[in-house]
Amino acid sequence: MKTLVFVSLVGLFLHDTTAEMHSLKYFYTASSEVTNFPEYVSVGMVDDFQITYYDSNTKRYLPKQDWMKKVTEDKADYLKRNTELSMGNQQSFKVSLDNLKRRFNQTGGVHIVQRMYGCEWDDKTGDVNGYEQIGYDGEDFVVLDTKTMTWVAPQQQAVVTKQKWDNDKGLLAQEKNYLTQECVDWLKKYVNYGRSSLMRTDLPTVSLLQKTPSSRVTCHATGFYPNRAMMFWRKDGEELHEDVDKGEILPNHDGSFQISADLQLPSDDWGKYDCVFQLSGVKEDIVTKLDKREIKTNYVNPIYMTIVIIAVVLLLVTIVCAAGFYLYKKRNAKRPPSPVNDPAVQQMMLPNQNA
Repeated sequence: MKTLVFVSLVGLFLHDTTAEMHSLKYFYTASSEVTNFPEYVSVGMVDDFQITYYDSNTKRYLPKQDWMKKVTEDKADYLKRNTELSMGNQQSFKVSLDNLKRRFNQTGGVHIVQRMYGCEWDDKTGDVNGYEQIGYDGEDFVVLDTKTMTWVAPQQQAVVTKQKWDNDKGLLAQEKNYLTQECVDWLKKYVNYGRSSLMRTDLPTVSLLQKTPSSRVTCHATGFYPNRAMMFWRKDGEELHEDVDKGEILPNHDGSFQISADLQLPSDDWGKYDCVFQLSGVKEDIVTKLDKREIKTNYVNPIYMTIVIIAVVLLLVTIVCAAGFYLYKKRNAKRPPSPVNDPAVQQMMLPNQNA
């Protein structure tokens, strides 16, 4: 349940990144009546990889990457300070959740409020972008427009909050300074600390798969890292959008990732089609031509299966018949005469008539 709730909420706010773009994001989640899930959770992510974790059950701010030890070595009070801040945020978000339930005329039941904020930095151009938004029960509640530094209220219940925060010029100044300066400074530090891991790239194994001769052809890539990747089908060099079903990036047990894309069987020349895999940080695409000879399948033609079954049955019948015939012959084989029936033996068994 913990993973399900977290992923479903985070999915609302993730931004795409490119090879040059780095991101630092924080997610604060407060919930009520969610079974087996802490009332408050905070997660920090760099380039969509988790770096920190805190929840209301453990009340500990924990690093989630080995290279984060470098941060704590350079800043001794890093964990203590962030633990204290997280405990304060925990209380603040509990109050916010209660206020929102009243705002929406709600009492009990499952309710979730989440704040996402952070920044992006292009290490090639130096461009910086910040963002912040708050969601309630899976929908945007208020979103900060960083160009005008005003809040947008997608829902009527958020208008009061928008007006209050728009009028707080001091708060807006702090927001702008953090999103464009402080957040970016921390992002650069994290990227520098974790460069060997964040910049790591593992190319995948790409295969063409098919369940039956009439089913879709699946282009499947597995074993790649990081998880910033794309896969799509092309025809004559142009990306296809119809007759294509793209899958999500999924984790493997070894920490790598996998992705797939299905293509409806083409009615024209298969040579016009190819599957393209793109991995962030790698310039060359992996292109796989659609070739019937390269398709892997576990499919067995029913005709061949019938032939195999008949052959197995005939073989079993033959074995049974042979075994039965052998037993019959053995049972009825001509045996040598019993010694008692032998005349010579009988003569020897007669009483000595001279006695």
